Amino acid sequence: MAEPVKRTYNSPRRQEQAAATQAEILSAAQRLFERHGYGATTMAAIAAEAGVALKTVYLAFESKSGVLRALWNRLLRGDDADAPVAVRDWYREVLEERDPERKLRLNARNARNVKGRVGALLEIIRGGSQADPAIAALWERIQTEFLANQRAVIDSLAKRNALRRGLGVDEATDLLWTLNHPAVWALLVGERGWTPERFEAWLADAFCSQLLGRPAAVRLDVPAADQV
Repeated sequence: MAEPVKRTYNSPRRQEQAAATQAEILSAAQRLFERHGYGATTMAAIAAEAGVALKTVYLAFESKSGVLRALWNRLLRGDDADAPVAVRDWYREVLEERDPERKLRLNARNARNVKGRVGALLEIIRGGSQADPAIAALWERIQTEFLANQRAVIDSLAKRNALRRGLGVDEATDLLWTLNHPAVWALLVGERGWTPERFEAWLADAFCSQLLGRPAAVRLDVPAADQV
């Protein structure tokens, strides 16, 4: 006689509990990564900080690099949904905006908002990439996706002939990528003590000056970063 087939049972409550546990693990990992760095943080330390069994951490994320990847995705996107940045409403709003100056100011708003979430973590990833091949691959992917997203903004400006005279798409992409690079945030906000508000205002003006060829005389109404 055949043995009865075991049925897996996944109740909504159990799924919610699993999601809450994963969120707690990621929050604990973020605290430890920022406090001690990637190399000095162990899976056991993450489990202890989160108040869960070590096995639970491995089952959820498989490895320390898996924890860091999941934490990056969560902080970059601002939630736990799987949708990449390229299809997020706040990024699509930039691409679809018709006014060139407002487009760049929206991009500066997004830069401030995202870097406020991931700025410290990016430094951890960049540091960890020197010793861990998995983190090196993550860093390479971050750089590639970031460049592609910035180029899409430039392409949307070029289609409307909005780039300053003599500025090609490749050079404009390099300028936007450089100004918007997290290293600039780390220097001005992290090292020099600029407020996020000051950084956003400066970045928006720099975008307009370098890419459109004119400083903005009037700041256009752009939703605050914490509303994105």
